[in-house]
Amino acid sequence: MVSEPTHPESVSVEISGCSKDDARIVFDTLCACFSSDRCADDVPEELHETRPTVWLGTFDVADAHEGEARPARLSSSVDADAHGGYWAIDRFRTALDDLFRVSDLSKVSGDQERELHVRLESR
Repeated sequence: MVSEPTHPESVSVEISGCSKDDARIVFDTLCACFSSDRCADDVPEELHETRPTVWLGTFDVADAHEGEARPARLSSSVDADAHGGYWAIDRFRTALDDLFRVSDLSKVSGDQERELHVRLESR
């Protein structure tokens, strides 16, 4: 018998304010920690030269790959917005602390979901 999870386990992540190379570094680093809908060959692209680009990914924080990720080197800061249940966002935020220098820009808490806006930089 399979038991149902007692809390939402996925976190949706939006990355912006950075180069496509830094977006890929963040997603690759997070994919080393968690299962994701982003494949290894899913390379971020910039589709317009002047309009801002936002890259999206969903990560299953219940399926953690312990010890597989190392702190990443970014060329500049990266803004990330994460959305998910309270447990999932707490687990995701803990993983970010191990991988990047994280600055909390804002948090919004709802009835069953939390939104987290952070700036990621190299450690």
